[in-house]
Amino acid sequence: MDWLMGKSKAKPNGKKPATEEKKMYLEPEYTKSRITDVGFKELVVLPREIDLNEWLASNTTTFFHHVNLQYSTISEFCTGEACQTMAVCNTQYYWYDERGKKVKCTAPQYVDFVMSSVQKLVTDEDVFPTKYGREFPSSFESLVKKICKYLFHVLAHIYWSHFKETLALELHGHLNTLYVHFILFAREFNLLDPKETAVMDDLTEVLCSAGGRGGGGGDGASGGGTGAQNHVKER
Repeated sequence: MDWLMGKSKAKPNGKKPATEEKKMYLEPEYTKSRITDVGFKELVVLPREIDLNEWLASNTTTFFHHVNLQYSTISEFCTGEACQTMAVCNTQYYWYDERGKKVKCTAPQYVDFVMSSVQKLVTDEDVFPTKYGREFPSSFESLVKKICKYLFHVLAHIYWSHFKETLALELHGHLNTLYVHFILFAREFNLLDPKETAVMDDLTEVLCSAGGRGGGGGDGASGGGTGAQNHVKER
């Protein structure tokens, strides 16, 4: 789990400052798009009958699968040549190996590090227990925060570097729905440092106002708004 202890650092990446970039994902015709009109602000609240750690575990696992799925839709466009760094606006993220050494990697390599590492973690019974009687580790909440940080990096990169492709695939409603659900859940349980998410504050403000409700109707698909109960321990 040492991979989770590395820090991402911001560094100018050679692109124009964010204020000079035309952010297509902020266009009103796209920000209103959702696959459901459910109020996520109410949906993320801890149910009275569910243990906090179980709620964090079930939702974190679900978000991991949905972010992984969302990224897979544009992965063919996220190449080492097209995305030579893991960049979002004027911020560049670095990966740190198990020895804490900074690894220079492309965006697809960074995402692969994230997904493979989180996959190992969420399937580890010692960290994400699913059997009755198994306890969560004392470090569980801090690990969830680390996972959320890296999942945020992936979502932010999709918006910044691959929104055109997402739009062409008509999956921007799925992406918006997933982002809103994820951000509101993280806010509810203080899982993301505001400094970490500041890079996407303009989008967050637009999408998460009014409890995350959008202007689009649902199409019956799942984009992060379902499946939160999947991890609750067997009884």
